Amino acid sequence: MDYITYAVPFFLLALLIELIYGIAINKNTYRLNDAISNLFMGTLRTANKLIIIGAAGYVFYLAETNFAIWRMDINSWFTWIFAFVIYDFFYYWFHRISHERQIFWASHVAHHQSEDYNLSTALRQTGTGAFVSWVFYIPMFLIGIPSYVFISVASLNLIYQFWVHSEHIPKLGWFENYFVTASNHRVHHAQNEQYIDKNYGGVFIIWDRMFGTHKIENEDEPCIYGIRGTLNTFNPIWANLHVYVKIMREMWSSRDWKDKLYAPFARTGWSPKSLPYQIEKDNFNAESFKKFNPVISKQHKIYALFQYLFITYIFLAFIQSGYLNYAQLWVTISMAAFTMYCTSIWLDGKKGTRIEIVRLVLCVSIGIYAYLQISLSAIAISVLIYSAINFLSLPLINRTT
Repeated sequence: MDYITYAVPFFLLALLIELIYGIAINKNTYRLNDAISNLFMGTLRTANKLIIIGAAGYVFYLAETNFAIWRMDINSWFTWIFAFVIYDFFYYWFHRISHERQIFWASHVAHHQSEDYNLSTALRQTGTGAFVSWVFYIPMFLIGIPSYVFISVASLNLIYQFWVHSEHIPKLGWFENYFVTASNHRVHHAQNEQYIDKNYGGVFIIWDRMFGTHKIENEDEPCIYGIRGTLNTFNPIWANLHVYVKIMREMWSSRDWKDKLYAPFARTGWSPKSLPYQIEKDNFNAESFKKFNPVISKQHKIYALFQYLFITYIFLAFIQSGYLNYAQLWVTISMAAFTMYCTSIWLDGKKGTRIEIVRLVLCVSIGIYAYLQISLSAIAISVLIYSAINFLSLPLINRTT
């Protein structure tokens, strides 16, 4: 059973509580532009899972039914505890390799791009993870763990990881020695030289202690969050694709066939020696580091927040509810992704009026078609009202651009 769907309302409530608490103690860890970008990424990841038909489920089915050594008893407490622990062991190696090899980092990097650290960062997830992550969990089916148990412990593992994305939770004494906590996970998200590529565990920190990747948070050196190759944009599409683009450029431009073939599997930070041009290395400096934080007006911030709230409404009311067929899902999720892209232009402090008009014309067209041709009156009326509000808001937005 996947428990994540049931946990989402509690996630959002926890975000609100953390925001209020941070403001109350004069240590707010949220910026609206970064938080909306994180939430967009989380929504995009969940939506993608609904439309991507991958090989993972079929491979898991084959492994479980044809190649398993034996089948563990789903009603045994030992099965559940063993599955929970062994899942985290495989998660550790998946997570570690996701930092060490380019093709896996291309997917995982999305989670590390936020330059803030709060509960919204936990929801910033990759939209391409379904293509690669499942390979690491095939052994669980081979040793006889039932698929129902696998799905359950996987979702519980991810839910556990939510609370550790906070700057407000201090070190927790003896608990730090055995479990992943906010303190040791802050280290994992930091790009400081002494912290980078450490603390990969999902629930248990013991794997890091066993395999030499453990690092204790140093109170004398605050964590600086984000990635070395800074994006300087809140664009969720580019956030998901930029490392893949880097790999493809390396494969295309390298003169040596060995470099071309090795590029996807190279260590992160690797550059082909046979490139006809030189790649500038990212020189991280903790003293001069500044967050990407374009100055935008309150109107733009409210407008961006409205886009997120409407996408969330569409997702909960129509996408996740089974209201739409597969083709309609593709159209709706594509428009949601386009809306996220257009909103990121405003958040980046750029002019986005022309492309916004194009987006709204598309919204109106889809709304009219849904109402007249395919009798989706509920979503059609929602989209048309939403489009009207946006059109009426544009003159005010333009005056502040």
